[in-house]
Amino acid sequence: MGGTFDPIHYGHLFAAHEVMSGLRLDSVIFVPAGIPPHKRYDGMAAAAERYEMTLLAVAENGRFGISRTELERPGKSYTLDTLKAMGARYPGSDFFFIAGMDAVLEIATWRDPFEISSLCTIVTVQRPGYDKSGLENLPQGIKGSLRVIETPMLGISATDIRNRVREKRCVRYLLPEAVRAYIEKNGLYAGSETKAAGG
Repeated sequence: MGGTFDPIHYGHLFAAHEVMSGLRLDSVIFVPAGIPPHKRYDGMAAAAERYEMTLLAVAENGRFGISRTELERPGKSYTLDTLKAMGARYPGSDFFFIAGMDAVLEIATWRDPFEISSLCTIVTVQRPGYDKSGLENLPQGIKGSLRVIETPMLGISATDIRNRVREKRCVRYLLPEAVRAYIEKNGLYAGSETKAAGG
């Protein structure tokens, strides 16, 4: 499961569990983006901080894991490179790349999207505010490897959580307590937030 995880929250965790259960996966490995090419904004937590929050969030589930693959690779974090690295690390495994509906709707703009679709099954779950009918506009080669998992939609977003922290509003019950405490302890998201182009 790839993502910025800035911060990771119950929406991510619930979606991962639903996909794992629905597709009978052995495990879900969370891969925090090092330098995300499509999502940049002022106030983004450092890659090491996003990794630590994700590590705290997945600790209670023995079938959830985490990878430093994108943090340890220099340059921007491209999904294609990550899938190749995972294939080398886990030879013979079947891979399912889990991403949010917003990301999948833009997958045709990613680096070598057709090769991505040849290396894995692309899995997405519905998110509030995103119409899945847009998936019909994806190229046929990508649609052929796409699976949509229907789950109860949790209206939780990392953007809202960052805004709430900045505005000193409650974020309890939106994300694991260990993650909330980490954010508070390290003073994350206290400044202003401005989306950059392509974010």
